[in-house]
Amino acid sequence: MPAKNSAEILAQVERRMVGGASIARLDLRQTARLMIDLAQAAPSGRGPLYLSSANGEVLARRHFDRQFAAMIDRSDLLSADGQAMIFASNLRTRRPLPERVATTDLYPVVAGMAQDENVSFYLFGATEEVNRATFHATRRQFPRLDLRGRSHGYLRGAALKAKLAEINELAPDILWLSLGVPLEQEFMVRHADLLPNVKMIKTSGGLFDFLSGAKKRAPLWVQKAGLEWAYRFGLEPRRLARRYAATNPVALYLLLTQTR
Repeated sequence: MPAKNSAEILAQVERRMVGGASIARLDLRQTARLMIDLAQAAPSGRGPLYLSSANGEVLARRHFDRQFAAMIDRSDLLSADGQAMIFASNLRTRRPLPERVATTDLYPVVAGMAQDENVSFYLFGATEEVNRATFHATRRQFPRLDLRGRSHGYLRGAALKAKLAEINELAPDILWLSLGVPLEQEFMVRHADLLPNVKMIKTSGGLFDFLSGAKKRAPLWVQKAGLEWAYRFGLEPRRLARRYAATNPVALYLLLTQTR
């Protein structure tokens, strides 16, 4: 049985300092189980819980940008979405992180549990085409899942406020937010208070791109070798070259010096 409230559930989660950030020491299925338990727990009374993930880019941004660091550090749960973080924790800690918790791998595990335990989803983010394809792909794979609705992520001003009011009225347990870093974190700061009926928001990066088939993931052996970033670079060198050059060396330094 879940603990009585979300605070009790989260207090039981062991964490490790990895690259300077406090990371949950949970594997994929444990993280999924935690999300379902939180969805079924009594409301926190302070708006939606904030679940996010960290990888090399997030660690580097956190190091250089105090405002971004504050947005990341306020999360209720931070998962390791980078294989290098697992390598570093194995090297530098006595109780290392068990495995990478990539959101793309996490989503179907949570969805499978959710359709059996009456936990609802809402999908927000990406383009209209990608969002729609993600919604229908989820519906095909999990036909009994309570999908409360969906929306692309390019709303602004009054249109965005109206959509947030609609989402709040639908009251999904889990809002999957696929806007990318740092827009997802900024969304939490600016808009989470407009969603008091939402149990939790899970930042999801490029999740919808992969679920919809708009982008392909690296082969499993590449993922396990910690080289998914290199695979993505091979597909999008112009877009990713500057980002990787700026963040990878910093992330490596942080993982070696601020992991314990």
